[in-house]
Amino acid sequence: MDLATTRRSLHGVAELLLAGPQFRTCGTIRLRVTPGGFGQVNGPLRVEGTELVWAETATGRAPLAGTYRELAARAGTEPGAPEGVYPDVTGISPADEIVVDGEAVALLTAWFAAGEQALRAFAPDLEPVLWPEHLDLAITKDEVNYGVSPGDGGHETPYAYVGPWTPREGPFWNAPFGAIHEDRDTLLPFFRDGAAQAS
Repeated sequence: MDLATTRRSLHGVAELLLAGPQFRTCGTIRLRVTPGGFGQVNGPLRVEGTELVWAETATGRAPLAGTYRELAARAGTEPGAPEGVYPDVTGISPADEIVVDGEAVALLTAWFAAGEQALRAFAPDLEPVLWPEHLDLAITKDEVNYGVSPGDGGHETPYAYVGPWTPREGPFWNAPFGAIHEDRDTLLPFFRDGAAQAS
């Protein structure tokens, strides 16, 4: 399973094919978790498994393959990151190749689905957002960030996190920005424990 390559390719799809076109049309970069993947909040484009979907027809989907530019053309959109919104762009070009592993996609999208469920149960009044700059699903409550990451340069595998705006000390806080947790089946207790520790 090629987790790092798949994560980078999905990050590129989120930034270049979903958030960028949506921002140019609607002024928002926010994405959301959808069945089997993630997609735009204001638009039809979404990832479902190893496909990009833009219409509820057999011809409204294509495999996550080829270049971002080629896939965007099939979906009838113009690829490109949102400009002037955040400094931490992926550096992925529309000419780069999309390479995903089905097993890795399933793992990452399962983490997003579990995170969505746990965050909604933890804070029903808040809407979880999948942010394209880090490809993480998150909410903020009482000056604490709660979320799920598909992994990153500092931690290769997916994890949940609690990140208080004001640093905390103690055994619960096992990461420079707060705390991380790697058991997908116990996300809700972790968020609740994090809230208790941060209060």
